[in-house]
Amino acid sequence: MADTTTADLPTGTADDPITVAFVCVQNAGRSQMAAAFAERERDRRALGDRIDVRTGGTDPADHVHEEVVTVLEEVGISVADRTPREIGREELLDVDVVLTMGCSAEGICPATWRGDARDWALDDPDGRPLEAVRAIRDDVEARVAALFDELFGDAE
Repeated sequence: MADTTTADLPTGTADDPITVAFVCVQNAGRSQMAAAFAERERDRRALGDRIDVRTGGTDPADHVHEEVVTVLEEVGISVADRTPREIGREELLDVDVVLTMGCSAEGICPATWRGDARDWALDDPDGRPLEAVRAIRDDVEARVAALFDELFGDAE
């Protein structure tokens, strides 16, 4: 599927927000981190309802991975009360940017889907030592900030 350019995306207004979906298989690690950082970035940049952040998995787990909960709490973000959820083709039809995390999330985007699909090829944090999960967390945080810079311009 061909990527669209930033110029092809909506400008992100209250009437036409940019919709971004962070998708993984289990929705219990990387995609939860990305969505949490995107929500924080939306608040930091005072974007309000100019961006709609979604997350989901093709085969969701029962809970967010404990090591993910731990490393996000270290930076002041709580995802302990979140439950992984399923996301499917129908929900993604109107999404502007779908970001997969490097896992097998094939088949989620129909051929007629209008958005931009990207894969971040991140390591899976499940069962990894906290030091490795922190490195994944920091990578996700940087990628989310860069995505917001691309979509809305540099912060500040």
